[in-house]
Amino acid sequence: MKQQNKPIEPTKSELEILQVLWEIGPTTVRAVNDELLKQKEVNYTTTLKFMQIMVDKGMLKRDESKMKHVYAVVEEEQETKAHLLDKFVDSMYRGSASKLMMQLLGNKKTSPEELEEIKKLLKSIEEQ
Repeated sequence: MKQQNKPIEPTKSELEILQVLWEIGPTTVRAVNDELLKQKEVNYTTTLKFMQIMVDKGMLKRDESKMKHVYAVVEEEQETKAHLLDKFVDSMYRGSASKLMMQLLGNKKTSPEELEEIKKLLKSIEEQ
């Protein structure tokens, strides 16, 4: 089970399952597997096993009150993503968010709308 206050660190496969559940909400293994099949070849039994492991780790909870078990994410999407991003920035950019942003803006084409959103975010941070 998940230890108290210990952040969840999903594997790549577990993160794919979490993404599906964050998008469609609590659902069955079959529904998750069907969504994953749109992205890659995956067996139902593999998805089932991963989701069972994720319950054991405390990432998912399983409602067994009906014939078909329904799985739901335990931790909020933003909480998981914030932890993973912090870990990534710490390990890859020595904790520097500005270095990460410079890399992102230098590597990807940023639309005028996205640039405007970034400017608004920076302005709101400056005003705090």
